[in-house]
Order: sequence, then structure tokens, then C-alpha cells
Amino acid sequence: MAFTTAAGHGNLPNGNFSPVIYSKQVQLAFRKASIVEAITNNDYFGEIAQMGDSVKIIKEPEITVKEYARGTTITPQDLDDEDFSLTIDKANYFAFKVDDIEEAHSHVNFQSLASDRAAYRLADQFDQDVLGYLSGFKQSAIHGAANAVNTTVNGGKAVTTASDGANLVGAELLASMSLDASDFTAEDGSAGSANNCIGIKARAPGQTTVTMHASTGGIASPLQIIARMSRLMDQQNVDTQGRWLVLDPVFIEVLKDEDSRLLNSDFGGSGLQNGLVVNNLHGFQVYSSNNLPSLGTGSGTTGGPNTSNMGIIVAGHSSAVATAEQINKTETYRDPDSFADIVRGMHLYGRKILRPEAIATAAYCLA
Repeated sequence: MAFTTAAGHGNLPNGNFSPVIYSKQVQLAFRKASIVEAITNNDYFGEIAQMGDSVKIIKEPEITVKEYARGTTITPQDLDDEDFSLTIDKANYFAFKVDDIEEAHSHVNFQSLASDRAAYRLADQFDQDVLGYLSGFKQSAIHGAANAVNTTVNGGKAVTTASDGANLVGAELLASMSLDASDFTAEDGSAGSANNCIGIKARAPGQTTVTMHASTGGIASPLQIIARMSRLMDQQNVDTQGRWLVLDPVFIEVLKDEDSRLLNSDFGGSGLQNGLVVNNLHGFQVYSSNNLPSLGTGSGTTGGPNTSNMGIIVAGHSSAVATAEQINKTETYRDPDSFADIVRGMHLYGRKILRPEAIATAAYCLA
């Protein structure tokens, strides 16, 4: 039989919570792989206790090398003890209630199941915020449906400095490391417009020219964009070991069209494994994520370079950004107004770009 429910209070699915209906088996929702911890310097885990805490990170000193001639008086250099402050200024929480009657008549430990799901949702929101931060965008909202693909508009341009102009770059990122349509020229020398997204299109079979179009600037193949991001990092003397690249599913689809052997396990590639798509592509470990920011109707909108509908991809180095995070409190207490347990938890974290020259972004759309 179904247990009656007071107005305004819902049971678990269908309101008929009894052992006759509920199996011991649980249908788990699909989960996106969390990748932020794989691509950032998170050595500071556990060094925080409360909101507002600050972690001091010592910056590697710069050493000056001078020419020596016999008789030269050597003057030792004073080392600068410059540091970064990683402030714990972000907090998310969860709270849910487990009714005593529902718990007693179920074969499933819903408290444990829900706690596990809550931990995943906290990590998912952590990924969304940090990837937006690294891309120069503020993500506008926490994801809605837990098992839904993120298809809503979720990007808002981050605060910029005056020197950034209209570039799609946040105040902590370098405009010189941000790619848009103006960075790719056609065979006749015409370039795309600044601040427009790069129109991407798979290179046709047998095509060998570097630029794919005779008179349309701002168009590039996925591999051209990735190679350019690699070049930007080479020019900044970024270490080759530890480079990563995060792409969204739309970009990866076009990349597969260009050369499926790169990513398809049927052709000897690694395939998609826990967010890692391929281990080495132009020196990058390549990850897939639905948590990257998008603008307008997103990167899947066709129409070529524009300023309204686009996706953002981001590349970097493991030393480029530091994160510190901790589930600060998880507690269970009795609900004073009903026979139920309330479980709640809080996730504290902070993030700080340490080496902006080691982060490259690209705004793209479908050509």
C-alpha cells in the first residue's frame, strides 16, 4: 500500500514506497567525468578549513644570467620572495531529508546513495566553474537536470581589463593567447574579423594546403587550431610535459571527421576513457567535457564566424592554475518537524591562475 503524504511533501518516485515495489538494484544516472583535478595543480587539498582562508603559494624566482669577463666584480642577485594568494571564496552545498518510514520499508540505503550522488554533483559544479574561469567566462548557472547534457546558454564574459578591449579574455588571461577568427587567413591573405569565432570544418580527404579556403578568412580545421595553440605555448617556453587540452563534444566530432584514426579505438586510438580522449595530440593530453562555457545557441550552430553563438576550448599546463578544495562539513541531524534525518554538506574551494602565459583559448563555431 502507499503511505499517505502531507501536503507539500513528496515521497520518492511514484509515492508508493514499499518493499514490494522497490528492488535492491538501483538505476544510476550517467555521470560526466570530472577532469579539473587531472589538469590543475591541486597539491593544496586539505590546507583549508573555512570560507575566506587563503593559501600562500611561493612563486619560482627568476634568475638573471650575466656575461662574465676576467676581473668583473660579481654582484649577487637578491631573490624576490613573490607569492600568490589562493583565496577560498567559493562555496556550494547540498541538503536532503530521508523519512524514517521510507527508509524502514526500503531495501536501498538511500542516505548513502544520495550522499554519493551529492558528492558527484558538487564535483560537477566545481568543474563547470573552474573550466569557465580558465576560459575567461563566468558560468551563469548550476546545471539543471543531473543526467542531462548541458545544452543551455551557460557562458558570460568574465570581467576584463581596459587593455583586453573586446577580446574574449578575462582579466587574468593574456589576449595574445586567445584565438579568434582574425588569427586564420585564407589563401588570398584575407583574415577573419576580430572577436568572431573561428569557423571549423574538417579537412577534405587528400587536401594538403595549410589554409583550406581560397577567399574566406576565419575558417580552420580542428587540427589547425590545436597546432596553433601548441605553437603559442611553445613561444611562451611552456614545458612540453604536462600540457592538456579540453574540448567539447561538438569540436571532437569534427576532429573525428578529419581523421577518425586519431581518436577512434577501432583504428588503434585510445578512445574515450574517463574524460581522456587521446594521450598525445600535438603534445596535449586531450580531454572531453560538457562543462566548457558556450554562448548563444552554442558551438553546434552552423553559419560560420560570428560574435553570438560559439563554444570555447581551452589548453594549458598543469602548473598554470592552482586549485584548493575540500568538503568542509557533512553532517546528519534529526528534523525537528518530522520523523526524518537531514543530511547536508558544504564544499569550499578556490582557484588561481598562476601562469597566464601557459593557458590558451579558442572561440569556435561550425563553418
